[in-house]
Formats: sequence, C-alpha cells, structure tokens
Amino acid sequence: MAERKKQKSLVIAVDLGGTKILAALVSRDGRIVARERRLTGAEGGPRVVIDRLCGAIDALLEREKIDISQLQGISVSAAGGIDDKKGVVTKSPNLPGWHDIPLRDMVKERYNLTTFLINDASAAALGEHRFGVARDARNFVLLTIGTGIGGGIVIDGKLYHGAVGSAGELGHMTIDVNGPVCKCGNIGCLEVLASGTAMAEEARRRIKQGEPSILADLVGGNIDTISGKEVGDAAEKGDALALDVIRHAATYLGIGMVNLVNIFNPEMIVVGGGVSSLGELLLAPARRLVQERAFPVSARAVKIVLAKLGNEAGILGAAAYAFEH
Repeated sequence: MAERKKQKSLVIAVDLGGTKILAALVSRDGRIVARERRLTGAEGGPRVVIDRLCGAIDALLEREKIDISQLQGISVSAAGGIDDKKGVVTKSPNLPGWHDIPLRDMVKERYNLTTFLINDASAAALGEHRFGVARDARNFVLLTIGTGIGGGIVIDGKLYHGAVGSAGELGHMTIDVNGPVCKCGNIGCLEVLASGTAMAEEARRRIKQGEPSILADLVGGNIDTISGKEVGDAAEKGDALALDVIRHAATYLGIGMVNLVNIFNPEMIVVGGGVSSLGELLLAPARRLVQERAFPVSARAVKIVLAKLGNEAGILGAAAYAFEH
C-alpha cells in the first residue's frame, strides 16, 4: 500500500459502452490490478449512466482500499463522437440522450482528480500499440467490429485525434451511396453493412423470405432474436446462409480496408471487437480484396491481423492515455 501511494503508479480506467461499464485499476506497465463491472442502463439517460459509472469507481476504490489521492488520474473511454479538447461526448448512437455531455468535467468535479476522456476505439488502438499486436508498428489502423464499427489511427507512433478529437470514425465511411440508412443518419456506412448487427439483420431478412438455415433452430424458432453471434455459430457449423452473409459483410469490409490502405498506407490494419472471433472467415475475403484493389505498393506493405488484447484493449489504452498525458 505504501509503495502504491509513494509512486502513484495506478490510474482508474473506465470503458463506457452501450451495454456495460468496466472500471479497472491499471498500473503503468499495463497490468490490470482489479476490475469492477456494471450494466450501463443506457435507457435511463445520461444521469443514470454517469451514476453507475461513478458507482463502479467507488466500489473499486472501496474494495481495494485505495484512497483517491493515491491515483495519478481517471481516464474514461466512451463510444461515440468525442471532443477531447472540451472533454465532451458530442453524440453516441449507443447511449440514448447523450448530446454534448461534459463527461470529463463531471467525473473530475466528483473526484477532484485529473480526468481524461477518449473515444473507445481510439483507446483500443492505443492499447494495442502499447501492449498488444501493434507494439512494433509506427503507422497502423484499428477497426473494432461488434454491434457497430469503430476505429483508431496511429501515425508515427502517436494516436491521431484530428481537429477536435473525433478522428477515427471509420465505421461511418460511405461504402454504398444507395445502401441502407445508418444510425448516424448517413446512408451506406461501413457499419450498417459489415457490423455484427448488419449481419444479423441480413440473416433475419433472408430467413423470413424463406431461405433455409439452421439459424432458426439455434434460436428456438424466434427469428427476431438472431444476433451476430448466432450467425457466426451457424457459419462454423457450415450453414450456407450464414457463410454467405459473412462473405457479403467481408466484401464490404474489404472495400473499407482498400480505402484505408490507399489513404493511410499503414503497416497494419488490426481487427478487433466481438465479430473478429470469426477470424479467417471474415479476414480472408477482405485481404483478397485489398490485394486486388488497393495500390499494389501499399497492398504489399500492409498486414491485416487480429487484435490481441480482446475486451481489455480499451481499458489498457485509456490507462496509457492518462499516464502519457
């Protein structure tokens, strides 16, 4: 305890998502000392979510017998548009009612401690760069594919924030100008074509039109409950519809990657998030498309790999962000 207090070698990192809140005590070398999980309760609005976030922090401090003065800071990663200079969540599709919420200052005022706010996918990119698969890369792009699609960009070893901190919304590049409407209000975004949600919706649509699939059996006949996970499970069992849905999503993902390769010329594209568990079912078609369509010199230079840190990437990246700032 005395050593912790002397060195102030810990931060509290919080990963605020649409369904869960994960708070953790993290050391400077990327070790997660302790963690606390809460349901987000997003349907209750910003005040309910912030109370739950602070409740997770309070429980962590109490259980580990840590005084706030022993910490170097608090760092929160959150999904959605972030103005990191102002510390504001400008908009979050997965957090209803979140418009221009000054989350950083609200947490700072409660704990009287230096507090940081960072986009969750940018935090994941920083985590993979400092502690994961991209440790040796100077220039890389991270795509997180789950319910939605997020991204983070590292240029010359540093996280790229953009003018106001909202860089990296890679899931909202337009892939199909005549495509479906995205939650962000745009049309044909990568997210609405290649996310886990998109795969589930496409599978449900095709089954309701009469195409055969074991997916109906996997969900006990309740087609409306099919999620991206069930699509992946069915594909692993060789289900033709599920495999075709994933191939279509992988094609859209590959087109997005072609854009990223041509724009950024990265050493790596790192793919994380829950849908990344599909592995080569998703990545192999995307890789082929990059080799076919990207500028040859850039296509030869890039490696497309799976993330290493899993659900801990955002927590570790948020902690690294606090220590480095």
